[in-house]
Amino acid sequence: MTLLTVSGEPWADYGLLDSGHGRKLERYGRFRFVRPEPQAMWAPAAPDWQADGRFVPGSDEEGGGRWDLDRAVPAGGWPLGWEGLRFQAQNTPFRHLGFFPDMMPMWSWARTHTRPGDQALNLFGYTGVGSLALAGAGAAVSHVDASKKSVDQARANAALSGLADKPIRWLVDDAAKFAAREVRREKRYHGIILDPPKFGRGPTGETWRLEEHLAPLLADCARLLADDAQFLMLTVYAVRLSALALGELLSQMLREHGGRIEAGELGVREEARGLTLPTAIFARWSR
Repeated sequence: MTLLTVSGEPWADYGLLDSGHGRKLERYGRFRFVRPEPQAMWAPAAPDWQADGRFVPGSDEEGGGRWDLDRAVPAGGWPLGWEGLRFQAQNTPFRHLGFFPDMMPMWSWARTHTRPGDQALNLFGYTGVGSLALAGAGAAVSHVDASKKSVDQARANAALSGLADKPIRWLVDDAAKFAAREVRREKRYHGIILDPPKFGRGPTGETWRLEEHLAPLLADCARLLADDAQFLMLTVYAVRLSALALGELLSQMLREHGGRIEAGELGVREEARGLTLPTAIFARWSR
């Protein structure tokens, strides 16, 4: 197993401008926002931040809160672009803006391991940027998320990217139950993306707790990999786990597949000083 750090770089429509004192200042297109960030324990580069709004977290387990906006921001969102894809950014009640910018290097990696005609599975697919990256590389994608609203937004993002006619199955379903059914159907995939939350609920009230349910889900995903599968990618946010633990778990689950295991920290490079702000941990397997 190889341990490494994967750092997302700024691009035209997104950048981590500054960070410190438990917060981060980011640009999303023409707007700037301040969000909480416990990992930013250092002092910020600038003493004062000019922003269009800031997120005030709540105290519930599902991570809710509210936005305090100083300037008018489109309630329906605004379009951003990344490497030929288009998608909507929006101030959500869960502190993020409709996609996860630190995932961009991971999606790029998955795309390089995708061949035209491959079958790909995106569990906890959210608003679909990862699914669109794979579909743009020629894969037939099964996109699974428990939230109908998120799946509807993913469909809209596909249309915005000009990928509405690509072979993408949009599925509102509990990820773990869907994977288990696919095992029984003897379905096989060439690439799998998992981006599970720490805590979540399925479409009929199923409860997801990462520490309890991740290992059984990974076991099912191992069974879903085709003989010529190319990758499996797992990212985890906001948990008291180590990347080493994730890597060892993946190594155990995928021992029979051979290949290469990498694990480490995922972060974003700050524009102000070039430091890397850690955001998540990951483990990934490739042929």
